[in-house]
Amino acid sequence: PEQQLVKAYTPIVVLRAQEDPPCDIAEEQYAPTSVNTVLGNPRVKLVRYPPGSKKAVVVKTAPAAADIAGLGKEYYLDLPGKTLDAGCTYARDFAGLVKAGDAPAVTYAHIARQKGHSGLAVQYWFFYYFNEFNDVHEGDWEGMQITFDADTAAAALVEGPSEIVLFQHGGGEKGHWDDDKVEKEGTHPVVYPAAGSHATFFESALFIGNGQGGSGLGCDNTQPELRRLTVQSVLVPTYPPKGSQYQWLTYTGRWGQKEKGFNNGPQGPTSKTQWLEPFAWMENVRRTSPKVPGGSTLGPAVSTAFCSVAATLSSYYNYATRTLVGAILLAVALLLLVLAPIKLTRWRPAGPDPLRQSRKTGQLLRAARQLYGRHWRTLVLIGLTAVPIIAIVDALDLLVRRLIDSDTVTFNIGSLTFQFLLPIQTVARPIAFALVGAMVIAFVRNLERGEQSGFTGSIRSLRHCFWRVVFAQLLVLLVIALLTITIIGIPIAIWKFVDWQFVQQEIIFENRSIRDAFRQSTRVIRGRWWHTALVALILWVIWQVTGPVIAVALVFTTLPPVWIDVIGSVIFALLLPYVVVGRTLLYFDVQAREAEAHANPRWRRAVGRLRTPPAQTA
Repeated sequence: PEQQLVKAYTPIVVLRAQEDPPCDIAEEQYAPTSVNTVLGNPRVKLVRYPPGSKKAVVVKTAPAAADIAGLGKEYYLDLPGKTLDAGCTYARDFAGLVKAGDAPAVTYAHIARQKGHSGLAVQYWFFYYFNEFNDVHEGDWEGMQITFDADTAAAALVEGPSEIVLFQHGGGEKGHWDDDKVEKEGTHPVVYPAAGSHATFFESALFIGNGQGGSGLGCDNTQPELRRLTVQSVLVPTYPPKGSQYQWLTYTGRWGQKEKGFNNGPQGPTSKTQWLEPFAWMENVRRTSPKVPGGSTLGPAVSTAFCSVAATLSSYYNYATRTLVGAILLAVALLLLVLAPIKLTRWRPAGPDPLRQSRKTGQLLRAARQLYGRHWRTLVLIGLTAVPIIAIVDALDLLVRRLIDSDTVTFNIGSLTFQFLLPIQTVARPIAFALVGAMVIAFVRNLERGEQSGFTGSIRSLRHCFWRVVFAQLLVLLVIALLTITIIGIPIAIWKFVDWQFVQQEIIFENRSIRDAFRQSTRVIRGRWWHTALVALILWVIWQVTGPVIAVALVFTTLPPVWIDVIGSVIFALLLPYVVVGRTLLYFDVQAREAEAHANPRWRRAVGRLRTPPAQTA
């Protein structure tokens, strides 16, 4: 009955498929396999670290189950390769084992009972050759368990399961067997191990972990493309006797190389609380796993940005573990890169009055903030108009996709077929931001001229140039995109993107045609290209980074990820007026510098420094 029970509920494992095997670390390079990929492997060493010693002593090469049975925490199974500088070493080794037939798809099944508790749990333990996540380590143990109210395997076969728990890092997620989230094929649950981390989930998604409650720190990915794996369950005893084929379970050492912190090799199943206390452990397991929400946001999705930040910080930690001096030098270099511009620029005096004047970078940033603060009611209202505009765009995009049931549009011309991605969001979003930006520019223009400068006044001011603003922005995007696609045109794209920074300002302030606006923007920036590029880059970074930086901290609260993204989107929308005000002050700045250059050209200054020769006497 126990064999039948284990076989009846053996899970179906769905892994992220390798598109470029075996070295694509974004996908799943490994699969649940036999411990014999390590035991008996002539390239694996059993090492011991005596108490207080940092030097390993090689105990055995190609250790077998008998060699590790009963050994304690000071022992490590050292696989070939360097954990913190893994490259593709472990992935190639595992691919070689699979090709040779030495890495079968296996899960170790264990029927667990807890003293003083009725019922039983069937645990399925997954062993992985290597863990390629934010933490990296040789060997990995993950898995799941299914609980039954019945006290015997025979009765459990008749009554069926009550709950299911999936192991995730140091914690897990549980659910009732009949929950909608529990996907099944007959009696076999379908589970999704995350790529690299191997934490097991109920569905395909991108999950967020803040390190609390046993979750990982970072994002676990089980998204498509996927491949199904049928694993063979091997029933193992709770207390394997010495000399049996499963005596390796009595090994409480590490199934990987010794490293600092999270990069240390993991201990085996018998070292886990749930091995002997499956029900007590299950009580503290959460019932949901937070996911990165679907849909779109106004700016960078905060939850997705958290994934990148966690991965970057983990990489830095791993780098510091490998070379502390190099990590310190890198941190100092990055700090100087940030602090040097702050120190070198001038921040005072700063003020928005008069609007048209030459400013240093620091003065410009402060003046933009002061102007925003002085007229925050109007500018906040203008910024928030981006929210309904983008919502309408997204709704239209979704409606069209559902009507044609595709993400692409296909045209047939004779025997030729052309297929294009739906461009609604790609085109409409930048236009929406351009319209909000135009409202801000119109507000500043009215403010300078002493005209009505409220929300409605800004809208009225655009009536004469609305379509010019739209088409000009479309033209900028089209030309930049075409240049970028060619690869070799990227430097030209960057150059022209800076040259055309003030096209909107020229149209709104000077009522120029589209062609003249492009020409005049390029002419004004000539000779001040690097200054314009630097300030524009700083403003763009402020716009893109502030929301995620502020909202990433919310990941460590109980706030749902969807609300975190909403907060990030609002911050993004509210920063847009600040950025446009800053660019408009930059427009005034380069105009003032141009006027100063005309009033006092270099040759005139040079001549002025020459002394007048003395008059000659008759």
